[in-house]
Amino acid sequence: MPEQEQFLQVLDRDEAERRFRAALDLAPLGAETIPLDSALGRVLAADVLSPVDVPSFDRSNVDGFAVVAEDTFGASEEVPRSVLLGDEEIHTGVIPATVIQPGKAVLIATGGMVPRGADAVVMVEYAETRDSELRISRAVTAGSGISFAGTDITAGETVLRQGRLLTSRDTGVLAAIGVAKVNVWRKPIVAILSTGDEIIAPGDPMQPAKVYDSNAQVLADAVKELGGEPMRLGITHDDVAALRERLRHALAVADVVLLSGGTSKGAGDVSYRVVAELDDPGIVAHGVALKPGKPICLAASKRRPVVVLPGFPTSAIFTFHEFVAPVIRLLAGRGSEERTVVPAKLAVKVNSEIGRTEYLLVGLVETPNEGLAAYPMGQGSGSVTTFSRADGFATIGRHEEIVEAGTIISVQLLGRDLQLADLVVIGSHCIALDFPLGELQRQGVFSKFLAVGSTAGLDAAKRGECDIAGVHLLDPKTNEYNRPFLTPALQLIPGYGRLQGIVFRRGDVRFEGKTAHDAIAIAINDPACVMVNRNQGSGTRVLIDRLLGGVKPHGYAVQPRNHNAVAAAVVQGRADWGMTLDTIARNAGLGFLPVQEEQYDFIVPKSRANRPGVVAFMKLLQQASTKEALVRLGMKP
Repeated sequence: MPEQEQFLQVLDRDEAERRFRAALDLAPLGAETIPLDSALGRVLAADVLSPVDVPSFDRSNVDGFAVVAEDTFGASEEVPRSVLLGDEEIHTGVIPATVIQPGKAVLIATGGMVPRGADAVVMVEYAETRDSELRISRAVTAGSGISFAGTDITAGETVLRQGRLLTSRDTGVLAAIGVAKVNVWRKPIVAILSTGDEIIAPGDPMQPAKVYDSNAQVLADAVKELGGEPMRLGITHDDVAALRERLRHALAVADVVLLSGGTSKGAGDVSYRVVAELDDPGIVAHGVALKPGKPICLAASKRRPVVVLPGFPTSAIFTFHEFVAPVIRLLAGRGSEERTVVPAKLAVKVNSEIGRTEYLLVGLVETPNEGLAAYPMGQGSGSVTTFSRADGFATIGRHEEIVEAGTIISVQLLGRDLQLADLVVIGSHCIALDFPLGELQRQGVFSKFLAVGSTAGLDAAKRGECDIAGVHLLDPKTNEYNRPFLTPALQLIPGYGRLQGIVFRRGDVRFEGKTAHDAIAIAINDPACVMVNRNQGSGTRVLIDRLLGGVKPHGYAVQPRNHNAVAAAVVQGRADWGMTLDTIARNAGLGFLPVQEEQYDFIVPKSRANRPGVVAFMKLLQQASTKEALVRLGMKP
């Protein structure tokens, strides 16, 4: 089948998985015997039967006196019962010499071996010695204060079963029955090859048009979490011969082979071309109707998985967890994992692409009366942070084009448990906000920040979906920031002032020495002058649209979600101008034309004002050290 034709045969997700699984041997890889001190996190390959009773002798549970229970019947503080106290004192690790007869007792320590003839232990608190006499003030029944041999575990009893993932509790049980070595399933070895001329290793100096290899790290650690043993084989450039040799070596030493990048159909994408040379059966799916992750290439060689993951981080991680992670779990003997699913209300409308199943990463926040609300993370398949910051994902069917705000969706958690934040902040991005949130984190206040813009942040506060909304919205009627947008259910925490303006590369005569208004007039009449915009709903976007007066210059549709991205676009020459903060322009070495002194404040639902996280945030804002830090960041508290 020609490569191009094969790639264009995009499969349904479930059909791709069915073909992939059918080409593999998914049985655990064989057993090995390892020392107990290496067994944590491994999976038992055989049942474990206890070779001993636990306890292996009748053991005293308390410090007291070994007695015949009948000798204590009727005893009370007013009318104690008396027995003869023997000379022996039974300590732990000692075999008693005394045989207890009716009317006799001996002293015994906690953990001591109960002597023959005794059937109970009276606690020291309920007995008094007078020379060779023991006066007992509380009656006990037979078996009181004793753990009899085998009552916990009986010799020959199955203690742990095959397939058990060993925890610290399990290894403690194994130690208690004297097991020093255990049979476990062998860890699958997973070879990881990073490919691409643009990839460089972390620690190397950054170069133009290069990206650091983050995929290899996250994949290696994910393999460890799943019970596998990662084998990182480094970076291979887009050279067919070199990659072919690396793949040959990987297949010789590993149980699973992962290639990161080079799965698309471009001229420089060589990974899938090399994998296409495999047989038995070779490629079983190349192109799956997914978003993110459409270009994934699933193959097998002699029943072993060979997978080419997309190069973009979010796509790579998603497709790894969808197709590869379950296979590694099975090879490691762990079986299938049930994901936790929770219902949530979609906070904003989402547009999807017809014909592709879309995995929508979301952050979850708690609402006052309607359970969880889900906010799309929306950073794209190239983001390296989206997956780590998301709480879970929702699946949008391939035939759904629009999912309206307010729709109840099912969210699969990325972790087994959902950790809700102590402080939820939704709204406009600001570099200065990182300081108080970081300080609160050091105080043990866990926060979650979702950058959705001032307008969406205000709406979230009105719905009670956040503790704090960071906003900088200008009311054109009053020319006042933020306060005019309050409702009776909201209160304002004064924040700080900051300066917005036009940024440009120094020396650009279209901007150098001009006022912002004059520079914009020149820019919008120059077809070669490219702007970088901000996302719809942000306070900065509102300001930009007022300045442009309805004009949409070249670059208007490019809408990054934060101030730093605007500066980066201008520094790198992808745009010639945009709007951001003066402190960001200064740090980036860009020219700056002031436009607007604005106020960045915090809006709090009154129903949440007394939450500990909000109280801690308000207190922190008032501290002199916080105000000094904000000044250093270019703000005006």
